[in-house]
Amino acid sequence: MTGKKFIFLAGHHRSGTSLLHRILSEHPEVSGFSGTGVPENEGQHLQSVYEPAKTYGGPGRYIFNDASYMNEDHPLATSQSARDIFKSWAKYYDSTRMFYIEKSPPNLIRTRFLQKLFPGCLFLVIFRHPIAVAYATQRMTGAGISSLIEHTLRGYELFLADLPHLNDVYILRYEDFVAYPQHEINRVCSFLALDSIEISYDVQPDVNKKYFSAWGVDMGGRLIADLLEYRANSIGYSLRDPEKLVTTSFYMTHQSQNA
Repeated sequence: MTGKKFIFLAGHHRSGTSLLHRILSEHPEVSGFSGTGVPENEGQHLQSVYEPAKTYGGPGRYIFNDASYMNEDHPLATSQSARDIFKSWAKYYDSTRMFYIEKSPPNLIRTRFLQKLFPGCLFLVIFRHPIAVAYATQRMTGAGISSLIEHTLRGYELFLADLPHLNDVYILRYEDFVAYPQHEINRVCSFLALDSIEISYDVQPDVNKKYFSAWGVDMGGRLIADLLEYRANSIGYSLRDPEKLVTTSFYMTHQSQNA
């Protein structure tokens, strides 16, 4: 691991993590997973030290299982675990690159664990509207929308509770990324101290709209909004007015504790 720096990409399922991973993996200084044969080339499936999300119920469910959360006090937060994980992942990386990037949704609630294993690592965390995450995830899980929104909120809340313990974090919002993709990638590369790269992928700006339309005709939506609006506002969103983005401090800065 000498001389290599890990970038851990985190965010709920269907939040844009895969696209962001592909874009950054094209950087000449960054190596990411591809052609591994596992779902979305996620590192959680390419090691045997800790359990993947599916062990705890999979997308839209795993965060409800307290055992899925991991921090620096977890029994597996050891140097041996770091060596074993690196050995499993190393064969998929290009050793000539300086940065190794890994993307798995459960990273969202395992940042402190990963930081303990890989000191000096950086985190890129992407938030997306809870309504969009819920509807996009529903076809993967079959769970109800209210449960999926609660799952989404809880994941972000756990991450934000861990944020003060993290050293180098950049938080971006999916909605900003799809609206101004090149601008946001420039900012991400600046945080990583890398030259920026030109995006070669077609980024669709209006994907959330179909989910907001579904929410608009959901008879239970108003009740859920009344119950959870405050929590949604605290992470930068509104359930009552989904198109509205709420100003929050953690989107206003590069979340580098060393800056």
